[in-house]
Amino acid sequence: MPHDRISALPTWLLSRANLRAQRLLHGALAAAGSRGYHYRILAALEHDHLSQAELGRRVAVDRSDVVATLATLESDGLVHRSPDPADRRRNVVRLTPAGRTELDRLDAVVRSVQDEVLAPLGPEDRRRLASLLARLGDRMDR
Repeated sequence: MPHDRISALPTWLLSRANLRAQRLLHGALAAAGSRGYHYRILAALEHDHLSQAELGRRVAVDRSDVVATLATLESDGLVHRSPDPADRRRNVVRLTPAGRTELDRLDAVVRSVQDEVLAPLGPEDRRRLASLLARLGDRMDR
């Protein structure tokens, strides 16, 4: 039966696990009044002030989506954009105090989703899975 052939493939298993994880994450973020791009951008700005272009590269978000997301975050008072003193043609983005508070709030939402997704696994299995997935992800640019 073809399903037996597919059901044991790591790519199939990863896809199914990812689908469930994404569904739970998007739902939880939406219930919190946010989106995945918002969280990714706020998290990337936690310790750095970044240009819009660098921010997009760091969080793997298309430039036009970065601009639209920053417009929303800025109108909500969560980030501030200002001209880069070294190159006035580009903007530097930083978290505001409200943005830091929002990031902390969303961290709790994301942690809750992690716990739900990984509920069948104990602490050591969770660490091992994260390590293995990181190794697979490190090969993305190769």
